[in-house]
Amino acid sequence: MIGFPAELDVSRETLERLKIYAELLKKWNPAINLVAPSTLDDLWHRHMLDSAQVFLARPELAKSWCDVGTGGGFPGVVVAIMAKDAMPELKVTCIESDIRKATFLRTVLRETDVTADVISDRIEKAPEQNADVFSARALAPLKDLLNFSQRHLADNGACLFLKGARFQEEIDEARENWRFEVDKIPSMTNSDAVILKIGAINRA
Repeated sequence: MIGFPAELDVSRETLERLKIYAELLKKWNPAINLVAPSTLDDLWHRHMLDSAQVFLARPELAKSWCDVGTGGGFPGVVVAIMAKDAMPELKVTCIESDIRKATFLRTVLRETDVTADVISDRIEKAPEQNADVFSARALAPLKDLLNFSQRHLADNGACLFLKGARFQEEIDEARENWRFEVDKIPSMTNSDAVILKIGAINRA
């Protein structure tokens, strides 16, 4: 699949940038394992659409976005590409500690003419971002992600986390140490998965 559902309202220019990104990922993947090789045949659905849907869940007035553990660019670089035409004022920052992956991310941004910051550091050591949106995909349990958010999320910001079938277990575990509000947004790519939109985060 090269394209997205109509509700994403992706411009032709955005789609072209995503195609460039996809080709770069396929080229680099054998060397640094950006995604599981078995998922490359389903790249557009499994990774591109899965990440693009997070952009739809953003708070309307968001001005800054911090994505952590960005890896091969999901969802942070996809968000940056989507934002170039749809929300050009959005400042996107990707935090990725693996130097090789960070180099790949910068290459994609350069080749697609998209502006975003890439910080090559550990999440807990990177400069505080005070971001309106804090996101992650396939990185850590919810309780740990909420801990990371304390460093990088603005006071009234929102977390957007892609989670699989066991998301309710993660919510229950996190509530042992955290208080928060959560919306469960059904995933476009997996009927068992959700995007958790979390705000009003405080330690229990």
